[in-house]
Amino acid sequence: MKDDLQDNKQEINFKNSLKSSDTEEWWDIHFNRPIGYFWAKCAIPLHITPNMITIASIFIGAVGGWLFYYTDLKLNVIGMLLLVLANTFDSADGQLARLTNNKTPLGRILDGLAGDVWFFIIYLALVLRLTLTEGYSVVGMWILAAAAGASHILAAAMADYYRNIHLFFLKGKDGSEHDTSAKVKEDFLNTEFSKKPFTKVSLWFYLNYTKTQEALSPKFQKFWGILISMYGNKIPKDLCNEIREKNKKYMPLTNILQFNTRVAFLFLSLFIGKVWLYFVFDVVVMNAILMYLISKEERLFGGYYKELKQIDKVRQK
Repeated sequence: MKDDLQDNKQEINFKNSLKSSDTEEWWDIHFNRPIGYFWAKCAIPLHITPNMITIASIFIGAVGGWLFYYTDLKLNVIGMLLLVLANTFDSADGQLARLTNNKTPLGRILDGLAGDVWFFIIYLALVLRLTLTEGYSVVGMWILAAAAGASHILAAAMADYYRNIHLFFLKGKDGSEHDTSAKVKEDFLNTEFSKKPFTKVSLWFYLNYTKTQEALSPKFQKFWGILISMYGNKIPKDLCNEIREKNKKYMPLTNILQFNTRVAFLFLSLFIGKVWLYFVFDVVVMNAILMYLISKEERLFGGYYKELKQIDKVRQK
């Protein structure tokens, strides 16, 4: 009986380390998150912070990504394993933050930076491999890599944005990492470079990141503006539940645009020795999914904006 209670307590703790069942994908729940949970539980008694784990993941992922430069498949496989390990660390930092309630703005910035560093190294390694060792056109490959990199940045940014919007309506402000550029700008202006140079620079990048997210979601911005003006922090629960239910079906699209799908196709291209295919996949397939996701989200929140505008007019009469 005691063992059953202990197992149940562990299960509850594991569930508390997850963002939500709405936004987690199958591979994460059954692989990355359990391993991440193990790392998080190990970190607690050692007083290791989420940011320490994030920084470790950045270095591990960067080393793994660079091994894709080599045409030796054995080295590529080692790189794959290191990248998978880095991703479990990337899961662990967020899980540790949720378990210990140790969430910080810097942690949010570092978490986003981790994936950017990994893929910057990966793209650089692949384009150098294609041009220096496999004889492909230097100009052509750099253009293709740049287009794939830009596509990746936009897709990852918007997938992250829509997932945090969903978490806001599911769990409220405390359960979401949804940030506005106005809030980030305020933090940026209030941070002194002389005292916190790294934080200041990170906030500058994060400010531009949030501005990009908002520029690609104009209808949602209108919806958000009228929602906050009407209700502030007291948004009706029924409205939150309704939005959550309608938006839930788009969460699998945000998962497709994230790490697991990209890495699966990257590993496939490495195994068959056609790494340029990964760039094409990023530009063509992932961009198509991104545009579809944005169109659906904009249509959903554009409709809610019109409804709230009508309600607001009636209330003001």
